[in-house]
Amino acid sequence: MATTHSDHAFLPEERPLFPGSPYTPAHPTPRRIGYVCSAVAVGILGMLGNALVTVNISPLAGGIGLYVAQANWLPAVFVAMNASANLLLIRARVQFGIPFVTRTLVLVYIAMALLQFVVPGFASAVAIRAAAGFAAAGLSTITLYFMVQALPPARRGSALALGIMVPQLSTPLARLVPVELLARDGWFGLHLLELAIALLALVASSAMPLPPSDRSKAFTKMDLVTVALLMPAITLLCATLNLGRTLWWFDTPWLGWMLAGSIVLFAAAVLVERGRERPLLHLDWMSSRDILRFAMVAMLVRIALAEQTYGAVGLLTSGGLNNDQLRVLFSFVLCAMACGALVAAATVAPDRLRYLVMIASLFIAAGAWLDSDASNLTRPPQLYLSQSLIGFGTCLFIGPALLFGFLQMMQRGPDFLVSFVVLFSTTQNIGGLAGSALLGTLQTLWTRRHAEVLAEQLVASDPRVIAQLQQSASMLNQAIQREAGILAFNNVFGFVALLGILTAAYLAFRIVSLERARRVAARLETAS
Repeated sequence: MATTHSDHAFLPEERPLFPGSPYTPAHPTPRRIGYVCSAVAVGILGMLGNALVTVNISPLAGGIGLYVAQANWLPAVFVAMNASANLLLIRARVQFGIPFVTRTLVLVYIAMALLQFVVPGFASAVAIRAAAGFAAAGLSTITLYFMVQALPPARRGSALALGIMVPQLSTPLARLVPVELLARDGWFGLHLLELAIALLALVASSAMPLPPSDRSKAFTKMDLVTVALLMPAITLLCATLNLGRTLWWFDTPWLGWMLAGSIVLFAAAVLVERGRERPLLHLDWMSSRDILRFAMVAMLVRIALAEQTYGAVGLLTSGGLNNDQLRVLFSFVLCAMACGALVAAATVAPDRLRYLVMIASLFIAAGAWLDSDASNLTRPPQLYLSQSLIGFGTCLFIGPALLFGFLQMMQRGPDFLVSFVVLFSTTQNIGGLAGSALLGTLQTLWTRRHAEVLAEQLVASDPRVIAQLQQSASMLNQAIQREAGILAFNNVFGFVALLGILTAAYLAFRIVSLERARRVAARLETAS
């Protein structure tokens, strides 16, 4: 086995848990602080560029001459590449080393950021989103490594939790950036800022070199076959989820063809993996009962979290507000998320993980319930508390969820790392798209239903109706649609609250069941 060791003699307890991971020697306090700073910078920068695009997707589309449906390909491509990147990156780090892989990804990201100045348009926009997705996956992993180096071995769980939570801060930060700064000169400001983000990510990821890692041959030819099947499968699925509610599921036949193609490619990848002696993905483990429960809870909570990114923002923007008017709201959300990350890091422990995820689900449910009585007078100040609760719940959930799955994987050994990371990344990335797709679809359907009910309730003898009719029938229709939309958002918020409560109830049931099984086992052991 080839190594990249320096002359330093590492202790046995300093050896990495997984091939390709860095050693974890004791560091002096100044270096630990440096690793923390680098982790925060890299984690935020890795996701910030895409967050800026996603939160400004509608005005961005017009500014660069795209239809909204075309622009919706951009976040879909990012999510697809980010979700599938670890199919390649985990083994790439083992074979080529962490510095080489990370710098290569970021340099490609920089090259694509420069390309959009030379060849602006849809193709270059898609290319940079794909490069950003890969780079973000690499930088997120580096964030975890930096946090592990920064904290002592006894706080390894806290390090993993913080490392996965830091990138979540990118979205509220993106909403604090003034739209006029980004939109200047045909969104030249956005392109320039994304180039700056890519350059800063290169600097931040190189500022604090990681300890060496063991390197060895990791790839096989069949790995590339699996990747060649899964990456387009994930891309087609993400595109279907992101475009479905915009183009409408039943009005666009090629959405069905994309979904069908995705299923065929997934099935082909499963057949390839099941026939391999050394698979890239351990499908039997991934489909085991405990892992399916983990994936289900992770997906459900991620869907519920779309209440903030789609629901609350959708409600306010439907009332004519833009990002510049949401800065104070998302300043509260940012602070709440930071508090959630710190609380999770301080309290995380193997025996508390289900409790923390359950509490996070209740925070999300409480925030959604508070939002469920919105009206056309609702403005950001009325959402400060509810959205802060959801932001807090976001970071209280994601760190413990990662650690729970990580511990499940550790019971099986390092060969299962790719399977776990791909599973977790898929539940979070695709879960986010699925959440927005589901809530957006429900909101559209409920809007139509409420509009019908409101129209039926209007009678010509009502003086308000007569006044509206005298002004304009179209204005009356707009008023009905606006009120119906608000009522539909309230239904969405109620649905999310119910989803959060049911998730928490299921976790409470599992906690009680496991505790009962533990007591029965203890009694039987004592009796024997």
